[in-house]
Amino acid sequence: MQPDKPKNLNDHLANERTFLAWLRTGIGVMAFGFVVVKFSLFLKQFSLIFGNQNIIHSKGYSAEIGILLVVFGLIISIFGYFRYKKTEKQINEDSFKNNSFLIGLSTIILIVFTLILIWYLITSVESYAK
Repeated sequence: MQPDKPKNLNDHLANERTFLAWLRTGIGVMAFGFVVVKFSLFLKQFSLIFGNQNIIHSKGYSAEIGILLVVFGLIISIFGYFRYKKTEKQINEDSFKNNSFLIGLSTIILIVFTLILIWYLITSVESYAK
């Protein structure tokens, strides 16, 4: 005799896949933050090769932006977990309500970070041209 399958098995599995997607997104954002932090080290090494001592001593924002991205990736992962648990409860109670707040918030924050990085990269490239 087989045990009874939960009536919403596909919904629970879809919820779990969504949670794993949020975790992958958080890890990706954290990895990107790590790369941004290392970008300043690359710039300093690059400037040594080409003999531009001003860049070595200049204060960039790579570290701060990268750390914020790592923190944002952690927040995405934490919110993804809470969303997973909330959706699991709603599926069990047969009262699911769609909520796209996390998606909207993540999108807005990522756009802001992207604009900041674009500005930073443009100003960094301009400083090499001088």
